Amino acid sequence: MTGKAILSIGEAMVELSPSGQDGLWRLGIAGDTLNTAWYLRRLLPADWRIAYCSRVGTGEFSQQMVDFLTVEGIDATHVGRDPSREIAIYAISLKDGERSFSYWRDTSAAKGLADDPTALAAALAGVGIAYFSGITLGILPQAGRAALIGALKAARAAGTQVVFDPNLRPKLWPDIPTMRREIEAAAAIADLVLPSFDDERGFFGDADPQATVARYLARGAGQVVVKAGGDAIRYGGREGEGLVEGLTREVPVDTTSAGDSFNAGYLAARLAGADIPAAIRRAHDLSRVVIRHRGALVREAVARG
Repeated sequence: MTGKAILSIGEAMVELSPSGQDGLWRLGIAGDTLNTAWYLRRLLPADWRIAYCSRVGTGEFSQQMVDFLTVEGIDATHVGRDPSREIAIYAISLKDGERSFSYWRDTSAAKGLADDPTALAAALAGVGIAYFSGITLGILPQAGRAALIGALKAARAAGTQVVFDPNLRPKLWPDIPTMRREIEAAAAIADLVLPSFDDERGFFGDADPQATVARYLARGAGQVVVKAGGDAIRYGGREGEGLVEGLTREVPVDTTSAGDSFNAGYLAARLAGADIPAAIRRAHDLSRVVIRHRGALVREAVARG
């Protein structure tokens, strides 16, 4: 691994979430890879640089996103500007703690985040960890996906650790076979893959988490940790294999950032020297707190005394 820097790559959006009062919505900035970057910034020491790579427009809401990153301590140097597109918007609907989403992202500027190969290479230069997701891939056109995977391969060859959350969202893809093919191709260049079993069972037909681990390892992934919504977590790969049991379940208020916060908790714990089972437990404990609150970014979960 190279420097003490993490680059998270993807799409940040304006988030509208229920406020808890009828007819009122709360406005925020969120998105799966941004959520993980936000939690990492709070979990890691100040000498770690957390950066975000994306693209936004030039309007007021786009500027709010850039300002938000700066205020939250996330490096926005590699957030490009698009004069003809804007930041996307999504709204969260909740029922019994489970979320559904409505999106307005057809003209999202983030669709062009991989259009400039020189800028992408500069963003990845000297980075210790590059983090991206299936949503990052799903919003990109085919040429953009190829450019991003090529840049990540080059960065990995230079010493960057590549971390990938498949985060399967079929509505972003032209069809399910394309989604499956592109997701597995991305996992093949990853040192760590962080899938969610419910998604993998639904779209790949995996019988159990062990099957998910085996499939991604067979494609070339280095290590796989399978999130399981509070059930035992299976992991496997070149750093060891096992099952972490006895995890405390939580009745969710809002599961919006459950997986994103888990990923941050896991990475932060590993970087602090924890072994895989201990890192899984820390990540699970963080996610448990997050899902007891509304919205993606839960300050109460990472408050420092």
